[in-house]
Amino acid sequence: MQALNSTPSTLTTEQILAAPESDYMNAEQLAFFRQYLIELHDSTRARIRDTKAQIMDPPELVDLSDRASWEEQCMILMRIVDREQKLLPKIQQALERIRLNEYGYCQETGEPIGIARLLARPTAELCADVKLCSELKEHMYVKDRDA
Repeated sequence: MQALNSTPSTLTTEQILAAPESDYMNAEQLAFFRQYLIELHDSTRARIRDTKAQIMDPPELVDLSDRASWEEQCMILMRIVDREQKLLPKIQQALERIRLNEYGYCQETGEPIGIARLLARPTAELCADVKLCSELKEHMYVKDRDA
């Protein structure tokens, strides 16, 4: 993910990473992540719109192999659009958690998620330890089910 353009009242990525733990999710950090999520939402919507426009405007292809390649590319683009459309509600939920002053804390344990994790995945709802346990349980369930 790209670094945000900072405004005078907003922290930069470097400043937020260098902040002491006692500053965790203070008003400035919440404002930083709010702006970060808004920009992520806007850029995701723009990518979805651009991708849909690209799919709706197919080139004139006479060669069957070119047409097959185009159709395969469209299928891949549709999967990307689907994934990005699923991200939009997660961004909205994260913005709502900011509004409720719950952002940045694990929904299961209440522990801080951490700045680095939130910069990598600003829609994170769980701290890394809880997420890892959840994924391990899921993996074991799938493994047991397939056996």
